[in-house]
Amino acid sequence: MTAALGTAALWCGLPASLVSALAWQRARPAALAVRAGRAALGCAVLAVALQVTGLIGHGGHGVHGVPLSYMVTSLWSALEASLLLWLLALTGVAAVAGRRRRPGDRLQSVAMAAVMLVCAVFFAVSALTGPPVVPAAADGPGPGALLHLGSAALAVPFGHGVAWLVTGRTETGTIRRWTLAAWVPLTAGIVLGAWWSYRALGWGGSWEWDPVENGALMPWLLATALLHAAPSRAMRPWVAPLALAAFLLVPFGMFLAAHDTAPPGSALPVTVLPVTALAGAALLAALTVTLAGARALLARCEPRHPARPDPLLLLGCALLTVLAGTVLLGLLLPPAAELLRGERAQAGPPYYEGTLVPGLLALLALMGAAARVRHPRDGTAGGTRHWGTAGGTRHWGTATGARRGLAWPLAVGAGTVAALALTGPPPVMALAVFGLAAFVLAAVAGRLLARTGGEPMGLRRAGGLVAHAGIALAAVAVAASSGYAEEATARVWTGGSVPAGGYTVRLEAVERDADATATTITAVVSAAREGTVVDVLRPSLTSYPASGGPPVARPAVRSVLLHDLYVSVTDVGDDGRSAVLRVAVNPFMSLLWASGAIIALGGLLALIGGRGRPRTPPPGSHGRRASVPRPRRAAAM
Repeated sequence: MTAALGTAALWCGLPASLVSALAWQRARPAALAVRAGRAALGCAVLAVALQVTGLIGHGGHGVHGVPLSYMVTSLWSALEASLLLWLLALTGVAAVAGRRRRPGDRLQSVAMAAVMLVCAVFFAVSALTGPPVVPAAADGPGPGALLHLGSAALAVPFGHGVAWLVTGRTETGTIRRWTLAAWVPLTAGIVLGAWWSYRALGWGGSWEWDPVENGALMPWLLATALLHAAPSRAMRPWVAPLALAAFLLVPFGMFLAAHDTAPPGSALPVTVLPVTALAGAALLAALTVTLAGARALLARCEPRHPARPDPLLLLGCALLTVLAGTVLLGLLLPPAAELLRGERAQAGPPYYEGTLVPGLLALLALMGAAARVRHPRDGTAGGTRHWGTAGGTRHWGTATGARRGLAWPLAVGAGTVAALALTGPPPVMALAVFGLAAFVLAAVAGRLLARTGGEPMGLRRAGGLVAHAGIALAAVAVAASSGYAEEATARVWTGGSVPAGGYTVRLEAVERDADATATTITAVVSAAREGTVVDVLRPSLTSYPASGGPPVARPAVRSVLLHDLYVSVTDVGDDGRSAVLRVAVNPFMSLLWASGAIIALGGLLALIGGRGRPRTPPPGSHGRRASVPRPRRAAAM
């Protein structure tokens, strides 16, 4: 009954969204658009509440014996439930973005109409897919709520991208603010997802290039490019394509992830097949049209001006876009192979690491260079940016200024590489990452500490530098944990031990705890270092017979400042006296989680920071912007 009422609430949200979209296009009544949007939000809230009630009461869709927390968090564990939760976040974002209507503002009207049409589409899609079910393998609650919130906030830049294509103008400040509002929870969700995979799933890693992970990574990459392109006048032709593509990749990634995780032979539930096929084809077509034609359309709408994009900024945005396209290609391979060859394939870690790692290294180099090289503002003459100082004028935009700005960060990076090479033969890739990360951190520190001719360091700019520093630290942690990790896997009996990374892990006992809903087998192990026991760990395997899924591994992790001792049990003997233990010593994992917090903090600082005080004008301008002559169009031959 509750499932039927929830579906009815979704169908009620469809006309409410359509009414709001139509009302945004009309001058009167102004309040109707806002009220209809709030009604759509109320329908989404009611649908989620009814579905949760149904899951708690098992309303014909729950699985007996599965814990309550797993049933509730199944709202982001499968396609149907994930769509429902995402719809709730989407309608909430729409209600916040349209809380006040500005009369006569054509741009806001078109943008909000586009957002509400998106809400209407996904009300219909969510209603057609049916009520959510508890997944067969309850592997614990993930950070899906943050990812849904971040991806849903990208709907507002999407709407403004549509408005730009329709009206030929936009509010880059609004696009940037909402992109930052999406980027911060997306970043936090990705980092928490990596932490959850590492601490809860028991397979020993923080990133496996899973379709769900890649589905969150693609919009994050494009949102990052959008954040850098939006403030630049010369990069305006990039803004609408990036805003449109970043949002369109969210539901498209959800559909592809659902296809990849479905059992072979039945890629998706019967009720979902027509919906996902139609929505996937429409989204892919819209994405193709966006990437192919949006820039040409915007070039015609945008008046010509002499400003040229910063080469580093242009290269960085292009590189982020290529990386997102590479991840998308990896997600498209499984359904394409199944369609063409009748068998399922998967683009695993070798594909992603081989194609993305060089681009990520190039991004590190660009971040370091951009932190120290100052480039002219759009429209300044002569390609040189002047900064007034007490002792004269600094020419940061010239080649001489660039060399001076990069000299000592490059020296720090080279010194780091030389020092690590002297300590032993480290992995080449890890050595490159360490050198580039040291280069970035030195450049960021120099930029934060420099006194740039009296120009204040605004909170927004400081937040961007903090985020860059966090990304460099994350690169160090990933390179160290992948290049210097030590692990061992062995079946041991009670009293046996497994050595790894200076630790000796000894199996002390195997405990079994069973009740009506689950069976938990715990391996009690002691961890000794240099003959002294430093900790007692309890990794476990939990089975839920009613779910029919595989056992859920719960690793035990001992975290210290420079490394983690990671112990998981993958199998237990029938005699109850033996277990297969996987022991790993992973360096710098604490730095990885701290760097994620630093990146999110940088985004928050940039989000709450207002514009800084006006920059010091060039000498001789008397407070006025220097005029730039418009180049004459070449005469036709």
